[in-house]
Amino acid sequence: MHLHTQTWGEGDRVALLIHGIMADHRTWRRVGPALADHGYRVIAVDLRGHGASGRGEYSPELYADDVVETLPAGAELAIGHSLGGLTLSLAVDRLRPARAVFSDPAFHLAAPADGIGPEVLAQFKTATKERIRAMNPRWEEVDVDIELETLAVWDERTALSLAPLAGTDLMPPAPVVPSLVQLADPSVLIDEERAALLKSRGFEVRSVAGAGHTVHRDDFDGFMASLEGWL
Repeated sequence: MHLHTQTWGEGDRVALLIHGIMADHRTWRRVGPALADHGYRVIAVDLRGHGASGRGEYSPELYADDVVETLPAGAELAIGHSLGGLTLSLAVDRLRPARAVFSDPAFHLAAPADGIGPEVLAQFKTATKERIRAMNPRWEEVDVDIELETLAVWDERTALSLAPLAGTDLMPPAPVVPSLVQLADPSVLIDEERAALLKSRGFEVRSVAGAGHTVHRDDFDGFMASLEGWL
């Protein structure tokens, strides 16, 4: 599937952005322009089932195939958040960016017994503005409004399709290109044991102190600072 994209900047270098579940390219509203200011032409996708992209069957492998179909290979930088991080991990051998950043990636999906399984995620489709604000007290109001807009066009079947993967290990065995794993503090997806395992496999791991899962919305300055040496 060829995906809808949003572009910022006209730099000689290319950066790719892949959002997480329930979101779309609008989640990068500050990151895209910031990278453009660093001299990048920034391309963000809407994954299938999200934003203005098409609907269909859903799986991480299909998301990966879509981004390979849509995005240019050989970019200078690729960043994937949450489900976008998992997607990037499955596409990185074909996209071959010079550097990859996995922002609080979904390398381990919680089982339903842990309280945040696929069915619970699907229920966020009807989340109110008050609930979004309460769950994300550090977000700017514009991000709360964007979340409402993205939920309205999101196909919640994307969450339900993840059910077979709940509780399984999805961590990549090794980095295909130089790779940073950027974690929330604490991360509900990558605990200390998994972080240590990623380090042992050759990933650089950094945490953004006090940041929630959507690091770039929770602490934009901390998000950008943690990319030092990777831009």
